[in-house]
Amino acid sequence: MNDWQNMFKNLGMPLPEDQEEAAEEVTAEIAKSRADIIEQLRKGLLNKRDVSIKVEEKQAHPLGAGGNNEQMMMLQSAFESMTPKKKMQRTLLVEDAIEVLVQEETDKLVNKDDISQEALKLAETNGIIFIDEIDKITSKSQNSGEVSREGVQRDILPIVEGSQVSTKYGAIQTDHILFIASGAFHVSKPSDLIPELQGRFPIRVELNDLTEDDFVRILTEPNNAMLKQYTALLATEDVNITFTQEAIRKMAVIATEVNQETDNIGARRLHTIMEKLLEDLLFEASEIPGTEITITEHYVDEKLEKIVENKDLRRYIL
Repeated sequence: MNDWQNMFKNLGMPLPEDQEEAAEEVTAEIAKSRADIIEQLRKGLLNKRDVSIKVEEKQAHPLGAGGNNEQMMMLQSAFESMTPKKKMQRTLLVEDAIEVLVQEETDKLVNKDDISQEALKLAETNGIIFIDEIDKITSKSQNSGEVSREGVQRDILPIVEGSQVSTKYGAIQTDHILFIASGAFHVSKPSDLIPELQGRFPIRVELNDLTEDDFVRILTEPNNAMLKQYTALLATEDVNITFTQEAIRKMAVIATEVNQETDNIGARRLHTIMEKLLEDLLFEASEIPGTEITITEHYVDEKLEKIVENKDLRRYIL
């Protein structure tokens, strides 16, 4: 071990610890006390108590740009596997300590190499890759930069048609991966892509503009719908707001009109509409706790009608 210890010392790493904990003699009294504590832990009676535990110290990986960063991380991982795990003392709540210890023991049962190989296999056979904003690399989307945009398309082409790609977990074949591309194409069109790339996306689907009914559903149906979010936000100031169906429909109408007359940004339009609609209320909420407020169609008209009618204001506010 002397050679190993000298190497660790020269690299500034901790030396292996040869000391072993002495075997503890467990008496009947200690066993009964531990059984009582285990029962209390299972019932959650000790969750809010502080406890000191020894856990393995996590090695911080260096962050930064550069092509050698990945090699440095691999080299550090190799040295970590050769060196003993360093323990550190932490004081946590019992419920937090249980999560830390469970995670630590779980990591010991997991073989990361097996996980990487299984992940590569699943990616090759069942992988799906989404390429968003593909309209931004069409060669005719703008007057300048056509050469570089076409170059990006040619770089994507071999990956889409099937090739071997190197990753930090190993090489992966893209032959059987499903590629799905999407883009607005309000300036350019799919036919502006290079012919070779067009041929790799044989199925094309067009989406219709959002309607008033769609906006109503977006405002109300999702678990994290915007109306629910703003209701919960104001509830933190003890202000309870409710939206009538007429008010919701009016907001949907405004969103549809503004999208048609300016840039059609889809459901993103609802963010600015809701923000402007509740702007005053959000500032005043802390001063009016315990208040019940109903957002009606008249309230929506009062806050948004002038902005919608004024093209300049509508353009810069909504």
